[in-house]
Amino acid sequence: MNFLKTLLASILGTLLAFILLFLIVMGIVVSSSTDPEPYVRSNTVLNIKISGDIPARISPDPFEDLFSSRVGDRVSLQSLKRNLEKAAADDNIAGVLVEINQVFASWPNLETAYGYFEEFRESGKFLYFNTDDIGMNERAYFLASTADSIFSPPETNFEFDGFVAQLTFYREFLDNIGIEPEIFRVGKYKSAVEPYLRNESSPESREQINAILDATTTTFVNAVEKRTGKSADEIHDMLNSPPINRLQFAVDNGLIDELVYSSGVEEHMRNRIGLEEDEDLRTISFGRYSRVSARSAGLEEVDTSDKIAVIYASGMILPQLADSPFGPQAGINYQSVKRQIDSALDDDNVKAIVLHVNSPGGAATTSDLIWNHVREAAEKKPVVASMGNVAASGGYYIAIGADTVVASPNTVTGSIGIFNLMFNAEELYNDKLGIRFESLPTHEYSDLFNLTRPLTSSEARVMQKNIENGYESFLNVVAESRGMTRDEVHEVAQGRVWTGEAALEAGLIDLVGDLDYAIGIAAEMAEIEEYNLDIYPKRKDLFESLFGSANTRIESWVRSWIPGPVQQDVQDFQFLLDHPAGMNWALLPIHFEIN
Repeated sequence: MNFLKTLLASILGTLLAFILLFLIVMGIVVSSSTDPEPYVRSNTVLNIKISGDIPARISPDPFEDLFSSRVGDRVSLQSLKRNLEKAAADDNIAGVLVEINQVFASWPNLETAYGYFEEFRESGKFLYFNTDDIGMNERAYFLASTADSIFSPPETNFEFDGFVAQLTFYREFLDNIGIEPEIFRVGKYKSAVEPYLRNESSPESREQINAILDATTTTFVNAVEKRTGKSADEIHDMLNSPPINRLQFAVDNGLIDELVYSSGVEEHMRNRIGLEEDEDLRTISFGRYSRVSARSAGLEEVDTSDKIAVIYASGMILPQLADSPFGPQAGINYQSVKRQIDSALDDDNVKAIVLHVNSPGGAATTSDLIWNHVREAAEKKPVVASMGNVAASGGYYIAIGADTVVASPNTVTGSIGIFNLMFNAEELYNDKLGIRFESLPTHEYSDLFNLTRPLTSSEARVMQKNIENGYESFLNVVAESRGMTRDEVHEVAQGRVWTGEAALEAGLIDLVGDLDYAIGIAAEMAEIEEYNLDIYPKRKDLFESLFGSANTRIESWVRSWIPGPVQQDVQDFQFLLDHPAGMNWALLPIHFEIN
């Protein structure tokens, strides 16, 4: 048996060695060879496929590049901006065809992409949008409204019926399993705990969510109004009409130009370009065109060593925690942000820093460390905070350390408040499961975070007082950063979330605009006109990506099969169980999705 074990181990070891050697050799080959830059022939159409999310940036992964032929076709704001700029200047690009279906990008990102398409149209080249058998939703149509012409096959889906925010509540579920939530919070709008307390949202929660819905609707209606020439009232009437035979409805009301199959769309492009019958229509994919250099496309390259660092900070703000059931922790932590900021500060060619924040919040302790480091960095170089889809609670906290704070019109921001949530599982353990506990504390409060019994009145007072102290600290940080008094901040705080436009009126931000606008502000503050962008986090090299963690890749693959909302709910619940009161959590009020 020992001989067989040794033999099998040797065979396995040899096999793994061959696999490792193969990967190393393959990595060397890929690293030492580069694909030639694509040659773009005259009268070529740039083909862009958009579906699902449109993130601000897609972190490049050499490992994925190696094994996926379509990874370059994924669209981010960063790649969309660059390719459309090149296409506008490139004499060999006749126009752009966007094939789009269901889009679920955030509205701030949609507004930025909308602006990029509008800028492209100024080139005079055609911009066509078409869809497929999946069809367009409102977010997709919002982008399509920038087109010269919008096409659709005769039989598909077209959503044009407004927006809804759906909220999830767990109170009845907790009652059924014998768990009692014990809540401590400050601010009537700090509604993150409502799913555990109620079966429906409070009036305050409805007020702020309806404000966000109203802002989203206004953005959408304005775009449709601009395209169709109809009044806002007419468009609202259209949205309220019964969604029957929506495609013909869309054509009749000028929302879609023509119901036609893909061959018909190709014919429109051939006629627009002026091709003869025997000439082929040339297209180039988004990923392939990404490899065309700016110089080849006719863009002037910036000849300067000056740079603006753009640091992307996305996800929940958390200290370095143990891995969750869904793999290693993602999001924002102090060590990572500090390392990136310090790298930008140490680079003499970096003249300003833009911190792009997309976060619903997280640990107040971690947020405070990041805020302080951002503030210290602003004493050395200009720092501009650019808010993405959401910069609320801790996300807002870290942003206000910057010299200037910029938010998109529909950014969800503010939520200056704090809460703590504990669970009393006494009924679950004792009555449902028949498990009993006996605690032997040495001091009065040494058993404070016990989940197997209710809090005593004195323990509850301690918890509430700590929350109130945390809220006061938050108010003072905002007051110091925004040049306001504590009472002025309190008036617009209390856990309320605001859109970017409303946050400007409330004095919580300085300017309204997207990331490009924030970069322009940073350049003005640094007194530079020409600059290159230095993007953080930096790209991993191939060997780091290949051999960093095989286990992480397996977990990532498994995780990809689990719906995102389920992952988020389980992670949030795990955090609350693992850290019931030892940390101050400052999360965005309720997970809700506007559809």
